[in-house]
Amino acid sequence: MRDYMLPQPVIFHPHQPLTEVVHELMRHNQIGGPVCDEQLHVVGWISEQDCVRRLLDDTYHCESVSLVDDVMREDVLTVDPQMSIVELAQMITGQKPKMYPVVEQGKLLGIITRREVLKAISAQLDSCFTHKK
Repeated sequence: MRDYMLPQPVIFHPHQPLTEVVHELMRHNQIGGPVCDEQLHVVGWISEQDCVRRLLDDTYHCESVSLVDDVMREDVLTVDPQMSIVELAQMITGQKPKMYPVVEQGKLLGIITRREVLKAISAQLDSCFTHKK
């Protein structure tokens, strides 16, 4: 897993304004990100979809007071860095998240997306065919 994860994802903090989150997501072309405390423990997840939903309400009322912890999901599916890419691939076929925090001993190490899983599987499949020639 360590070979495929993105080791320095954009992270957010619970008391960060939602408008900052939107700017960071767009700037880094990320569809969501982990919400961490000061010790980098994952305490939540925030996605573009979560932001859109809340910003619609804020815009309607001409207010921009929402913070990350007003919107974030606290039930975060995390993965262990020791998990094999095949195990993760099997897990994500039944799950909806497109990104997963990689966590070791409660601390964020990085994130892995479906795209990285697909790249890894594709590379393994390519090597199978090059060895058979």
